[in-house]
Amino acid sequence: MSQTISPADATVSPSEQRKKPTACLVLADGQTFYGHGFGAEGRSVAELCFNTAMTGYQEIMTDPSYAGQIVTFTFPHVGNVGVNAEDDEAGTPIAAGMIVRWQPTQPSNWRAASHLSDWLKDQGRIGMGGVDTRRLTRAIRHQGAPHVALQHAADGNFDIQALHERARGFSGLEGLDLARDVTCDAAYSWNQARWAWPDGFPQQTKPVHKVVAVDYGAKRNILRCLASAGCDVTVLPATATVEDVLSHNPDGVFLSNGPGDPAATGEYAVPMIREIIETTDLPVFGICLGHQMLALALGGRTLKMNHGHHGANHPVKDKRSGKVEITSMNHGFAVDAQSLPEDVVETHVSLFDGSNCGIALKDRPVFSVQYHPEASPGPQDSFYLFEQFAEAMAKRAAA
Repeated sequence: MSQTISPADATVSPSEQRKKPTACLVLADGQTFYGHGFGAEGRSVAELCFNTAMTGYQEIMTDPSYAGQIVTFTFPHVGNVGVNAEDDEAGTPIAAGMIVRWQPTQPSNWRAASHLSDWLKDQGRIGMGGVDTRRLTRAIRHQGAPHVALQHAADGNFDIQALHERARGFSGLEGLDLARDVTCDAAYSWNQARWAWPDGFPQQTKPVHKVVAVDYGAKRNILRCLASAGCDVTVLPATATVEDVLSHNPDGVFLSNGPGDPAATGEYAVPMIREIIETTDLPVFGICLGHQMLALALGGRTLKMNHGHHGANHPVKDKRSGKVEITSMNHGFAVDAQSLPEDVVETHVSLFDGSNCGIALKDRPVFSVQYHPEASPGPQDSFYLFEQFAEAMAKRAAA
């Protein structure tokens, strides 16, 4: 049933209620949320998800895995530490927009270089505040990630019917290959390591292993973690062929995170990965979309989740050791564990819903995880995966 939620219906301050709405969010089922816009003016159509993280909104907005999505932040105080160049996971914001509880305040952090609203405006991204994000989150959980249209108009004039039609007309992420939109244009080298106090990002000057990273939408901090684990990283576009990969004479192959439907990206990525596994003894490590690409290459299937996993507090159990890691997640598709062949073992599972979070070949150093070990919510619970990848390359070299 269509439902319109006026500004007075949401739990907002009296001063906010007196303002004329300058932003509007319309769901494909007709539900309409009003609020106050910030950042750029304009319209955006996308899938709506929610993220439960208390920190890292800049990293979330610049994570290439959020292509085609608008993010609802359940934590109310978004924008209070501003933005800075060091925290970008990509060159520009990738998420189509953001929905928050309160309007961003003036930043109060020694690292802040700009106000969140100014940054979004400069980057052409829409923000909307003054929304009952708890009610919006419940709607996402109950009906699945909806298709929405978001508009920021300073004059407060909205064509609700047109926005509704745009939301209903959005094709969604299923069947959509977005990796091509966010991958690099050409190969490049990466040697920047993880941030360290007080000097910032050091350079990896004595790498031990040569790694080819296939970029389906790679986050910069993943590349930094590879460098910190002793890797000389060469990044290749998502469409890289077997010949492209092997021409760099790598010691290992890394499959990055990324957006969209893994089955769509897999049409060109899976044959390359499968041939690497079948014709070489190279260690292979995947994260997020890279995990799903590896599962497809090994004979598994992927499926669309109801509302996905997006947050920095997801408990994941390592079935081999019994250890529980607190992880960061961002995915709307998942590997179907029931589809995995006999030579593939499920290594990790979500303790929230039992969904698959990791796989490995039984007799080869070929493995992947659904979550993001580089995001450090634990904070160091999952860095062992990069070390495991490095150890596998070292053993191969010794043999």
